[in-house]
Order: sequence, then structure tokens, then C-alpha cells
Amino acid sequence: MDKNNNTSFTKREDVKRGWFLIDAKGKTLGRLASEISKILRGKHRTDFTPFVDCGDGVIVINAEKVVVTGSKKARKIYRYYTGSMSGLREVPYETMIARRPTYPIERAVQGMMPKSRLGGQQLRRLRVFAGAEHDMTAQQPIPVNC
Repeated sequence: MDKNNNTSFTKREDVKRGWFLIDAKGKTLGRLASEISKILRGKHRTDFTPFVDCGDGVIVINAEKVVVTGSKKARKIYRYYTGSMSGLREVPYETMIARRPTYPIERAVQGMMPKSRLGGQQLRRLRVFAGAEHDMTAQQPIPVNC
């Protein structure tokens, strides 16, 4: 084995974060969520390190105009448990998009992130807005076409 180990890891202090703006209008839910999670984790960067939070922030606009393929619009169900007996609640996709238009994207991205403290820390940099307006102009987000 070679004694010269040339593997370099990114340190937390050396990470320079940016923000990306993604328009969800007409995009497929799962494919959009995988691109968002890739940016949040930092896998789009050349200096990606799995155990360091080196991801960037993501701003998603037009979340209410995201598309699901096939018959998922009628059949997709979001389930959650309230904690009480017989507290399993089922909400169809159509109802959820009407109540909370940002929820399907947040839930899809959350399912693709690591189930650890690092994943939760990275998920905090996701901002989802239902309409075309957002209040994150101070971050100077870079528009991304994915």
C-alpha cells in the first residue's frame, strides 16, 4: 500500500455556501425532489465530503404547480399518525395540494435525505413557496434549470 494518501476532505470551516432558485412549474415531483436533495447534500460539488455539511441552500417557487405522473393524482395518499388510538390519518394528494401546496415537495425531499442529524441540518436550508414570489432575495439565489 502506498504511504502517500492524497485524499483530501473538506473541513466545515472551508465550506462556502450559495443559494439556488428552482422553479417547480411543470416539473415531475420525484425527479425534482432528487435534484433538490442532491444540492442540499452537496453532491453537485467537486469537494463533496459525506460526513461534512457542504451543501447549498435551495429555494423552490411555484410548488403548487408540480406535476405527478400516471394516476398518482387520484391514488397517492399521505399518511401520518396523530399519536392517539386509531389516529392514523390519510390525506389524498389532491386534498393535500389544496391545503398545503408546499407539503408534497418537502415530504419527497425529506424522504431522500439521510436519516441522521446531518440530514436534518441540511434539510433546514430548504425553502418552499407555493407561488412565484419569495422573500429570499437577500441570499442572491442563482436560478437553476433542472
